[in-house]
Amino acid sequence: MTLSGRSIERELAMVKLRGTGEHRVEALRLAEESVSRARDRRHHRKLRVRNHRQSAKINQFIDLMRPLGLVEVSRTGVAAIGRGAEGM
Repeated sequence: MTLSGRSIERELAMVKLRGTGEHRVEALRLAEESVSRARDRRHHRKLRVRNHRQSAKINQFIDLMRPLGLVEVSRTGVAAIGRGAEGM
């Protein structure tokens, strides 16, 4: 929340997974369910997922990915803009 009122806050997270079989299928399902964009690179045995959400939702998503072959996470930090016609 900004000093003057409510805001829209988002963060970008990029998640890299390594997995095969059931773990890969489950990771793709969870990515789709969480409105993420997955890039499935089967010949590299890696799955990359982009997620633009609130920080708490990204934390939950990362926790779900840990047992499925999480390799690396990169996050931007929160970006925010005020709601309504006025500036922040």
